[in-house]
Amino acid sequence: MSGSNPPSSVIYGCAGPILTGEEKAFFSAVDPLGFILFARNIESPDQVRALVRSLRETVGREAPVLIDQEGGRVQRLRPPHWKSRPPMVKFGELAKRDLPQARRAARLNAHLIAAELRSLGIDIDCAPLIDVPVSGADNIIGDRAFGTDPMLVADLGRAVMDGLLDGGVMPIVKHIPGHGRAMVDSHKALPVVGTDRETLEKTDFATFRALRDAPWAMTAHVIYSAYDDHRPATLSPIVVKEVIRGHIGCEAVLLSDDLSMHALSGSFKDRAEMSLWAGCDVVLHCNGDMDEMKGVAEGVRPLDDAAQMRLAEAEEKRRMLPLMIDAQDFVDGWLKEIEA
Repeated sequence: MSGSNPPSSVIYGCAGPILTGEEKAFFSAVDPLGFILFARNIESPDQVRALVRSLRETVGREAPVLIDQEGGRVQRLRPPHWKSRPPMVKFGELAKRDLPQARRAARLNAHLIAAELRSLGIDIDCAPLIDVPVSGADNIIGDRAFGTDPMLVADLGRAVMDGLLDGGVMPIVKHIPGHGRAMVDSHKALPVVGTDRETLEKTDFATFRALRDAPWAMTAHVIYSAYDDHRPATLSPIVVKEVIRGHIGCEAVLLSDDLSMHALSGSFKDRAEMSLWAGCDVVLHCNGDMDEMKGVAEGVRPLDDAAQMRLAEAEEKRRMLPLMIDAQDFVDGWLKEIEA
């Protein structure tokens, strides 16, 4: 990170398709590390490009701009301006018949997503989701997952990660160390997982261990009572140290999930402070609510040396490879075949 004053350890959303004067002044004063876009911010390609430029102008640098563009239910860029992408379960279904083809399709599909994002100035995608859902779990994960076999999930997750990196877009694996056993949606309530350590290590944590070289990772707002029966992973120094940095061996830039989710409680200042105290490098606040953002700003700090080093190491993994001419035809072809 260049300069003597590193940016603040926070990524913010904004309220609409153009920045208000209050937002411009706030972002300029707080100097967040970056920004995240949602459907409310998106109207057309030219409008998105203009918004991305405006966001970066508020901090005077090429700040990272994130988006959730998984496919299926979770894609902020949609037709008619952008291609609709399949949910990840489709790649898992293809893998049952032809694993090499599924890997290739997943990687090319991710590369196509990266091309769309790069054309807009967006350089980080909050994907792949490598959670492993279990029977009876809340459907918040559902068809967003590749399947229920941890090794297959890791295999296809790597293909997506590589496809995004091929296109010069940074991937974020989520939701570390695993959201698949949550019986409630963490957007609405705090999930508690009572599964024993051995089972968690063999299943939920295994996908993240296989992708421990990912450049970025997003935490889960989930309590794992075998490790910490009071605090969700995002706020737990025990889970971050023993599981994420320890057992999993993840040295990625560690980003909290959205601090405005109802799984968390307390003031936004406290949520931000506790996330960073637990070991997150950066906190995320998504909904664009100015009062909440001001509270978060009171709890964040400039990026520390360790976070800056992880960011630099992450950048070294980004690459820009040419996209094969018939990539879209290939992806469309296998999708028609599997839906026939």
